Amino acid sequence: MYERSSVAELAESLRSEINRYSIGGKLPSSRALVERYRVSPVTVSRALAQLAAEGLVVTRPGAGVFRAAPRTAAPAPGDTSWQEVALSAEGAGEIVPRSVDATGVLGSLAAPPTGVIELNSGYLHHSLQPERAMAAALARAGRRPGAWGRPPLEGLPELRDWFAREIGGAVVAADVLVTAGGQSALATALRALAPPGAPILVESPTYPGLLAIARASGCRPVPVPVDAEGVRPELLAAAFEATGARVFVCQPLFQNPTGAVLAPGRRAEVLRIARAAGAFVVEDDYARALAHEGAGPLPATLAAEDADGVVVHVRSLTKATSPSLRVGALAARGPVVERLRAIQIVDTFFVSRPLQEAALELVGAPAWPRHLRTVAAELRHRRDVLAGALRRELPELELPYLPYGGYQLWVRPTGGGDDAAFAAAALRAGVAVAPGRPYFCAEPPGPHVRLSFAGVSGPGELVEAVQRLRTGLADGIGPDA
Repeated sequence: MYERSSVAELAESLRSEINRYSIGGKLPSSRALVERYRVSPVTVSRALAQLAAEGLVVTRPGAGVFRAAPRTAAPAPGDTSWQEVALSAEGAGEIVPRSVDATGVLGSLAAPPTGVIELNSGYLHHSLQPERAMAAALARAGRRPGAWGRPPLEGLPELRDWFAREIGGAVVAADVLVTAGGQSALATALRALAPPGAPILVESPTYPGLLAIARASGCRPVPVPVDAEGVRPELLAAAFEATGARVFVCQPLFQNPTGAVLAPGRRAEVLRIARAAGAFVVEDDYARALAHEGAGPLPATLAAEDADGVVVHVRSLTKATSPSLRVGALAARGPVVERLRAIQIVDTFFVSRPLQEAALELVGAPAWPRHLRTVAAELRHRRDVLAGALRRELPELELPYLPYGGYQLWVRPTGGGDDAAFAAAALRAGVAVAPGRPYFCAEPPGPHVRLSFAGVSGPGELVEAVQRLRTGLADGIGPDA
């Protein structure tokens, strides 16, 4: 298995030697580079692909890799300062300007520098991804009759049926739309349910990607606090009454970032409150496949308990597989389905059929339940390792809740302080963490930090990360830094 750092190092070595070859001169063969640098053929292939993308080499199948002719000088850039006026004027007449702030999302998507331990990732480390099973599924999918044709706009019937069974209750295939992952599904749902300028109730704290979608749509996110048992119903009811909102977005299972699960006594209450307000509940069920080993039976989806079409359900395969398997689902009942369908068609037409076929092959293979069991055991072990290391090495970080699903811990530095400064100092110590501020749409009640245990190579890296944080704390992370 290649490592990102190995690819970057090999590409840099080849880049520094490119001038040794004449224009059109042939570089050593891939086999020679494998032997010379003691790396895998995959690493060589990816490094050469990177140089080809930079225009430094040209690959000729069957002949080899050759030094490319220098590119002609790029024309001088024009004057784009006019855009500042145009973009400012666009929002002048809007109730809520459609500003796009992707800072919170980029925090979990951007790759940190080489040598930095990723405690900010929102995805499984490649060693936990079912790469072999996905490759086999993709190969089988490509050979299916009609696999490269246009799919039904709503998605493959068999895949819609699988999602419907997973969601449960009265949901059937006709209620399901296949989407390009969970983020796309959330964006479609908000565009369908809330006009620009409308308030949208969100959990506080919540997933930054949701806040970015809401603001980019011109909507106004309104916070409803959560505790260890999920959203607080009395505050939800008050927020509906105060704002007149018609949408509430929540994650009832393993809420991001707190890991909380909506308590049994609150589930029916949330649905009752929304129904009384004439509002929809968008249920983002992003982590159902990430329950930890020993978690026991999971609560049903809110959609399965909804008789009146209150819930619009969002589900995705991405978190339990790979960032690149962007296949998800939207499920709803009633007239809203047609509006969701229309908006999705306008935005994306349809989801790639080969990708849908591959997803169907994957979830139907014997390797799928084995993969989920492996992930469940590993996530629980990593959670325990990280929590134990924090309590042992950094007792000054409060860990109020230990989740039994998901991939993150939500911690709070005691004594106040600034979470952004904490994250910056942690990065100087060689650890990337997610500051808590982007998870709040209003003023946070205090500094928080999200620590992910999914994106590292193993438990050993978690222990090392905490040790680095301890060193960084001693060097000045904290309220007095």
